[in-house]
Amino acid sequence: QVQLVESGGGLVQAGGSLRLSCAASGSIFSIDAMGWFRQAPGKQRELVAVISSGGSTNYADSVKGRFTASRDNAKNTVFLQMNSLKPEDTAVYYCNVVVRIATMTGLYNYWGQGTQVTVSS
Repeated sequence: QVQLVESGGGLVQAGGSLRLSCAASGSIFSIDAMGWFRQAPGKQRELVAVISSGGSTNYADSVKGRFTASRDNAKNTVFLQMNSLKPEDTAVYYCNVVVRIATMTGLYNYWGQGTQVTVSS
């Protein structure tokens, strides 16, 4: 009922920048929180950034001051601008959205397919 399409991952040198995008589509009535998680090999998936419907943001301590989450509510899209990238930022990045579906009550959680970010030293 809801599809998420991510884009923007890739290979970058340390100190470089990337911008991730995640567009949601389908039977969406409204979108609550939108966020980004990442999972490095052998590690658990961790929260990177979350942005509320009102635009409030929270970040993992490891990315504060380097990453910026934003959203375009008209396009149901969330972005993650990643600057000053470090090798330890290497991971698969997943977007996550919490939505209200047009024909159902309650909130539902959806994940993107993941996009690889690799930072070389």
